[in-house]
Amino acid sequence: MTSEHSIDAAKRSLREDMRARRRGLSAPARREGAAAIAEQALDFTRPAPGAVVAGYAAIRDELDPAALLVRLADAGHPIALPVIAARGKPLRFHRWTPGAPLQPGEYAVPVPGADAPAVVPDILLVPLLAYDAHGYRLGYGAGYYDRTIAELRSERGVLAVGLAFDIQQVENVPHDGYDERLDWVLTPAGPSEIER
Repeated sequence: MTSEHSIDAAKRSLREDMRARRRGLSAPARREGAAAIAEQALDFTRPAPGAVVAGYAAIRDELDPAALLVRLADAGHPIALPVIAARGKPLRFHRWTPGAPLQPGEYAVPVPGADAPAVVPDILLVPLLAYDAHGYRLGYGAGYYDRTIAELRSERGVLAVGLAFDIQQVENVPHDGYDERLDWVLTPAGPSEIER
């Protein structure tokens, strides 16, 4: 049986490796990747008309979903961005229109203005450092998305779609019972549904 300490150590090691791998992507490769996921959109999820899609404002060298969010908004989907309500708690989501100004939130992550209405997403686009074919993802270690996915699934259901460059796939992401699996992963090469 793998101990919690060894899982944490394996995650830390993989985070370092994957940060370096993602940083190694050229600016043109990042732009091409973002354009490819925007072109694919989310048709593979068969979203209901008007389904609320929560994206994220890319930081550092994450795959940028901005063009995808514009396309989804143009198709009639309300867009939301995450806001850290409190440390150790699930994320909350506030309505945002692509192109509208953002302000710095926790960890300097851009968030909608304070007057933006709260919404509950039907589809959650999830940033990540690494993912595997089983739907496990490696984030930055604070657990916000795992708590959020667990809460949304228990309350009403949500479709969790990881966004990543193809080079972010690994054979196995270290995980424990706390880690929530994704439903889909969308990369520039195309969408992959996670087998349950």
